[in-house]
Amino acid sequence: MDTRQRRQAYTLFLLGIIFLLGAWLVQPSPAKYPVGVLLLGVGMLIAALINPGRLVIASCLTTAIGIAVYFTFTGQLPGNLVFPVYILALGIGLLPIAFAARRGYVGRGALSPAIIIMGVGIIEILLAKHLTPAGFIPFMLSLWLPGLGLLILGVIYFLTSLHSESGKAESNQG
Repeated sequence: MDTRQRRQAYTLFLLGIIFLLGAWLVQPSPAKYPVGVLLLGVGMLIAALINPGRLVIASCLTTAIGIAVYFTFTGQLPGNLVFPVYILALGIGLLPIAFAARRGYVGRGALSPAIIIMGVGIIEILLAKHLTPAGFIPFMLSLWLPGLGLLILGVIYFLTSLHSESGKAESNQG
């Protein structure tokens, strides 16, 4: 297994555990501290610094959206500015992705930005139509989101690294 991939998986796993412990022991109010999406993005950004070829797209967009979510739910933005701030956040999140593409960390045909932006749009539509479960917003704003999200990403990245390593070993034997 590539050392960077392993470090990235361990970092995601460790950050997930730290946030889960914080959610369980500290239990900060998501109404007072709506940092779930932001910390998920920052956690992915930290892991992306270890291995820039993975997670750079998701971390940039999620961090930028997390900042907009934070300002929205802390009441620092009037209601008529929420939508423009989300659009601005998506644009800001796309800028580092363009720089990463120039450096070769992101491929030219990357679909992740479009998928993430569509996911945000779908969530916004469901929220506007009141079609989300009752605990959805508190979960998204709490430490449980980055805890579970980063933990699951760490496990997935660790397993995919093992799978890619076994594929390389088989091709070397043949």
